[in-house]
Amino acid sequence: MLLVDADRPEPVRSGARELAASLTPEPRAEAKEVEETIEGMLLRLEEFCSLADMIRSDTSQILEENIPLLKAKVTEMRGVYARVDRLEAFVRMVGRHVAFLEADVLQAERDHRAFPRALRRWLGAAGCPSFGNTVCAGAPDVRAARAVQ
Repeated sequence: MLLVDADRPEPVRSGARELAASLTPEPRAEAKEVEETIEGMLLRLEEFCSLADMIRSDTSQILEENIPLLKAKVTEMRGVYARVDRLEAFVRMVGRHVAFLEADVLQAERDHRAFPRALRRWLGAAGCPSFGNTVCAGAPDVRAARAVQ
C-alpha cells in the first residue's frame, strides 16, 4: 500500500488511493476462487467415498452369495473324488485278478500242449471232443453259444 502524506493536496491523495486500489487485488475474488477450488475437491472426495462404499457393499454381497455356493461345490467334489478313488482301487483289484487268471490260463495252455498225443487220441476216440477239437453230436456247441452272446 502506498503511503499518502496528509499535507499533500487532495488530487494527489485521491490519485494515490485510486492507484493503490487498482494495484491491490481484491481479497473477495481470491477467497471466492479458493472456496470454489475447495468445493470441487470436496465434491470429488465425496464421489470417491461413495464409489468406495459401493465397491465394499458389492464385494460383501458377492461374498455372502458365492461363498456358500462354493462350499457346497467343494463338498460335492470331495464326494466325487472319493468315488473316483474307490473306482481306481476297484480297477486295480480287477487288474490284479485278471493278471492271475491270465497266468493260470497260460499255465493250463502249456499243460494242455504237453499232454501226450497218444492220450489225446485215446480220449478223443472215447468220445471226449475237447481233446480232439471236434464237437460231439449230443453236446451243445460252446463256440456257437459264445458267438451269440
